[in-house]
Amino acid sequence: MGIVAVDRVIEAFAHVLGEGDWAEARDALRMEVTKQTGQNLGGRVLKDSSTTFGWFVRNRYFPLREGDWRPETAKVKKIQIEQDLLAKFEQYPLDSIDRFMLQTHINNLADRLSQDRVKQARSYLKSIFGEMVDQDFLVKDPTRKLKAPRNLRPKDKQVLTWEQLWLALERTTRRDRLLLMLDMTEALRPSELFALRWRSFDDVDTLSITETVYRGEIRPFGKTDGSLTDVHLPPGLAEELRLWEQETAKTSPNGVVSRDAFIFPNSRGGFMDTGNYRNRVLNPLAERLEIPKLNFQILRRTMATQAQSMGSVKDIQAHLRHAKADTTANEYMQELPESVKRMVGEVYAMLTKGGESQESLQHLPQKAANSSEGLAVSI
Repeated sequence: MGIVAVDRVIEAFAHVLGEGDWAEARDALRMEVTKQTGQNLGGRVLKDSSTTFGWFVRNRYFPLREGDWRPETAKVKKIQIEQDLLAKFEQYPLDSIDRFMLQTHINNLADRLSQDRVKQARSYLKSIFGEMVDQDFLVKDPTRKLKAPRNLRPKDKQVLTWEQLWLALERTTRRDRLLLMLDMTEALRPSELFALRWRSFDDVDTLSITETVYRGEIRPFGKTDGSLTDVHLPPGLAEELRLWEQETAKTSPNGVVSRDAFIFPNSRGGFMDTGNYRNRVLNPLAERLEIPKLNFQILRRTMATQAQSMGSVKDIQAHLRHAKADTTANEYMQELPESVKRMVGEVYAMLTKGGESQESLQHLPQKAANSSEGLAVSI
């Protein structure tokens, strides 16, 4: 509603109002429009105590950030901000929120949410209030000294042993064994794994990741810029894939598998849902293995950890297709007690090798054996 429209509405009732009442009614109506829309009728934003946290997030923050977020990412981030921040501060005027309130809220979140979720909430608060300052809604940023609580829940660092991996492969059906073997070997994300079609396989030794699945949709992009790429298949795994293709061809029309068909389809021929697969296959498998839980995140973390002695951090980063080596080293690769023990033993062995040369030093001339002392004297 523009200023002309407002004035016309008021003028329609001007005959029942006095001159002073007309001006007062016009100003009151303009103020109400401003409070409801965030825009005053002169084109300026209202920046007083009527501007709430909820209004700013929905009308000033989300529109700015949506251009940087992919549609699926935007949905997840908005839901998280709704649940963790807006549910608490929705109706609070901006100038009533201080650091104490925000720090207390973050501390309370740490009592019931994961470490990552709490850190993300803190990050969102800093980003939102930073925008408030940049857009002149606030003079001072109350999140400048906002700290991450010390009582954060420890991160899940579960990894599987080789024995557990072997048992997992033994106790699954033909299809699930190949699916898990492929995932374990190539460290694929489930969004990549379930999007694989037969055209992704060159029938030799390469899989081309060209699309992903997420929340029931096919996407022509991956989690990171390096997600969509070619991955190498060991000869044995490539042969298992060829045998699987021959097996699935037996139940296909004319005995030929369409190149557009998914390698691991659901019962209707579409792509499988990660949540359904976790509930139907991985959770029962975890019970049989007597382990706390089993999911694709644990499998990727396990492969990154167990591969430490097989390649460098850069090798493992490339294998997992992480954008940053820090993610690989700090979030996925976990220490292995036996590996640490072996490393300490090797360090000790190298140090004690020095003792083997002590006897030969004793047979050297005195000045040669104490060259450092001689050097000190000469100086």
